[in-house]
Amino acid sequence: MTPLFPITADTRLQDIIDAYPWLKGEAIQLDERFKLLDSPLAKMLIRKATVADASKRTGFPTDQIIAEINKMIDRHAGA
Repeated sequence: MTPLFPITADTRLQDIIDAYPWLKGEAIQLDERFKLLDSPLAKMLIRKATVADASKRTGFPTDQIIAEINKMIDRHAGA
């Protein structure tokens, strides 16, 4: 399955979560560092945070985050 829109370093996390609400839970299961997505502070900041911001915060390379998001979308779609 092709993502609904291209996911890049500049894609806002809120846009991704709005399009794929299940993705946040799967990301948290992927690595504990993504538990930050469930913190009260993240809920306030996520509207403006981008994939690049998540990369800086978690220590994951941006390209790896994008690849993992795309893999999760494909798995969820049954591809």
